[in-house]
Amino acid sequence: MSPSLAVAFGGGGARGLAHIHAIEALDELGIRPVAIAGSSIGAIMGAGMASGLTGAEIRAHAASILGRRTEIASRMWSARPETFAEAFQAGIKVSQFNIERILKAFLPERVPATFEQLAIPLKVTGTDYYGHRSEIFGSGDLLSALAASAAIPAVFRPVTRDGVVYIDGGIYNPVPFDELRGLADVVIAIDVVGAPEPITGVRPNSMDLMFGATQLMMQSIIAGKLQQGGPDLLLRPPVSRFRVLDFMKVDAVLAETAGLKDELKRGIEVVFAAREAVVA
Repeated sequence: MSPSLAVAFGGGGARGLAHIHAIEALDELGIRPVAIAGSSIGAIMGAGMASGLTGAEIRAHAASILGRRTEIASRMWSARPETFAEAFQAGIKVSQFNIERILKAFLPERVPATFEQLAIPLKVTGTDYYGHRSEIFGSGDLLSALAASAAIPAVFRPVTRDGVVYIDGGIYNPVPFDELRGLADVVIAIDVVGAPEPITGVRPNSMDLMFGATQLMMQSIIAGKLQQGGPDLLLRPPVSRFRVLDFMKVDAVLAETAGLKDELKRGIEVVFAAREAVVA
């Protein structure tokens, strides 16, 4: 009998499109995780897999939307504020989109309304802004949990769930492999946080510096967690040249990170073989 496996998908905005390769690899190996954990885009990708979508279906959905400007514009229009009052409720804040509306417009229809309807148990990270702590969602309304986990500061509005204000789950837990300990024989994790990379002749602007500083902070958190005990397999696809909002570069992200699929397959083979040898 093969070892059970759980997977943690890390946050990283558009860089998280690389998770599609990992999901496809697991599909091709015939492996169904017994549990999934995710932060930010990793939570969204994890929700797709936990809903029963294959990697190929997730890839097709992403390509059909993110590769077409008109489709993006149409869905963004459907996510607009319903009323003029809502649009100007707290002043004009063009950089703070409503992530709950956007997710509702962009998520595949097969992603259910609640955690309880998922085919695979899912853990989603959030950051309690005023409580100064990490939160793990695993029951109840799924959309608000995914929105809370993906609410990148300065880009999306904070999300209020059960009276608590949440921001990006990656702030405290960028790659939540620690939430899967004890749930499976083997835990794998995919880190797509990346790190700032120099561009010849270009100085980083204010937004670049803000997002880059967040990357450095998240990598520091991951390093600290690894010292306390890491997953059985940690993979880091080459995503650093992409920015957090480069979703329209879906083809480029997938091409750059294509090696992740075979790397994951080889890694799982080694980890499974080592575990079976110990058991024997």
